[in-house]
Amino acid sequence: MRIPTGVPGFDELVDGGLLEDRLYIVSGPPGSGKTTFCSQFLTKGVFEGETALYLSMHESKEELVTDMSNFEFGFEQAISSSQMKFLDVFDAEAKRLFSSSSRTGADSPGSVENLSNKLVSFVESKGVDRLVIDSTMLLEYYFSDDVDELVTFLTKLKRSDATVLLISEMTDPTSYSDGHYLAHGVVFMHNYLESGGMTRGVQIIKMRGTQIDCDIREAEFTDRGLRVKPNEKIQS
Repeated sequence: MRIPTGVPGFDELVDGGLLEDRLYIVSGPPGSGKTTFCSQFLTKGVFEGETALYLSMHESKEELVTDMSNFEFGFEQAISSSQMKFLDVFDAEAKRLFSSSSRTGADSPGSVENLSNKLVSFVESKGVDRLVIDSTMLLEYYFSDDVDELVTFLTKLKRSDATVLLISEMTDPTSYSDGHYLAHGVVFMHNYLESGGMTRGVQIIKMRGTQIDCDIREAEFTDRGLRVKPNEKIQS
């Protein structure tokens, strides 16, 4: 089953939407639209009657609401409802999930195995349909440079009953990380500063089960959030 992203124009590039209960990575440089894309994704889910969770490493709920209040796609209404939950990793509730470093034994409270199981259990106990993790810095904070731990975490997350968007700060679309290989799909957000101003684009680098062409499509911020122009390609 495919689910709509809530980003106008994007679903036309992926056969009508994302395949549900899969893991996707949204990458790109600062200011390219990653957070807006993911916020529209969660908001759309809430309006479709689903349950959403935003897990943040970067900003508070108040900061996110302030940023998204510049748009009129309904984020404030969605996040104030009982269907969307926001967790800052420094909140008490989140600290119970991410209680300590994973540098201990496999069965210890802080092990990656335990951490992964707790997050998946939390997602499933709350009936979360759509999950955004902002960002891969959160994973690096807990797993440092241990690739095996990251693989374990993402593999378990892929098996949860939720469609997951993981925000990545990677700025080079040609550089693949372990997360990119594990994900079902990778979306890269571009921004080009040119003489005429900022040009933005969206490129689908990988999408399992979906026919894609990897061309960069023009995108823009509007009053209603990010919008993709599926018929307008950018020459890179």
